[in-house]
Amino acid sequence: MASAAQRRIKSISYAKYGYIFILPFFLVYFFFQFWPLINTFILSFQDNAGEKFIGWDNYKTILFAAGGRTGKAVSKNFFLSFKNTVILWVGNFIPQIALSLSLAVWFTEANLKIPGKGFFKIVMYLPNIITAASVAVLFLQLCGEAENTPGAINLLLSKLGVVSQDAVSGKYDTVKFITGMWQSRFVVMFIQTWMWFGNTMIMLMSGIQGINPSLFEAASIDGATAGQVFRKITLPLLSPIMAYTLVTSMIGGLQMFDIPYLYHKDPNKISDNLKTVATYIYKYFHDQTAPKMGFAGAASVILFIVTLVLGCIEFYITRDKDEIAKKKQRKKIAKQNKLESKQFGGFSI
Repeated sequence: MASAAQRRIKSISYAKYGYIFILPFFLVYFFFQFWPLINTFILSFQDNAGEKFIGWDNYKTILFAAGGRTGKAVSKNFFLSFKNTVILWVGNFIPQIALSLSLAVWFTEANLKIPGKGFFKIVMYLPNIITAASVAVLFLQLCGEAENTPGAINLLLSKLGVVSQDAVSGKYDTVKFITGMWQSRFVVMFIQTWMWFGNTMIMLMSGIQGINPSLFEAASIDGATAGQVFRKITLPLLSPIMAYTLVTSMIGGLQMFDIPYLYHKDPNKISDNLKTVATYIYKYFHDQTAPKMGFAGAASVILFIVTLVLGCIEFYITRDKDEIAKKKQRKKIAKQNKLESKQFGGFSI
């Protein structure tokens, strides 16, 4: 029989320390983000001046082009922005996850003695700590032109004959490289991939290092190839961290704003090829002629709902089916034991 001291030791819980550590985040969130979030929902049901309650009219205008010519323009811009957002996110996430996963497996391979692993990890993570505004301006200077002087990339293209110089104005034909549909999208996708693949790589490396090494040793003894180990051990056991990476990337991708917005000489004149839902919201909320806070609020709520639904679907697809089956089995056994105990007057045999 356990002594009183042993019972006291078993009753000690360290959960309170975890709550203390996460408390600052919730305090900051409550004071600086919770009210703006609630206010966004309120604005979505008000007119564009934010003075009168109009119900679902803003949602009808955005989703179903209600309200005549103005409604059609608002709805068209929203769906164009949503289309661009999905294209830019998918276009940067696929190469990002492929590159990050390859590097994570490479750096955590025990048999590979790579010199300077720590240096390469730091260098690959460094773009993540650079502000997006700085990166956008940098690539705008590289790909654009300033006062008839081409950027470095356009100067190289002109030397190769890809970009020509106008004989009359002296200007280089660089605007096509900046604002061309797929050219500009490719540059933004590349920037996003370059900035975030280091962070994703670190996350995946932590997941791989959390896998029991004995599994890899057993696979090596059984003669499994590197590809088989990757497919049968690494990928299945990485599913939780992969799910986390996908959800966080999706949230960040659907809220993409700074790179597409700043990748223009005049940020107030965003090309149709790079309009995102976030820039759509910003444009309507800060409209210089007449701010349309109702449309901006409704678009924000729609984006929130879309993100929530996609997140739930992703969690459902990547759920641990084996653990769910075991949980159902335990519930079934507990239910059977309960029924059997009732049959004998509450006493189990």
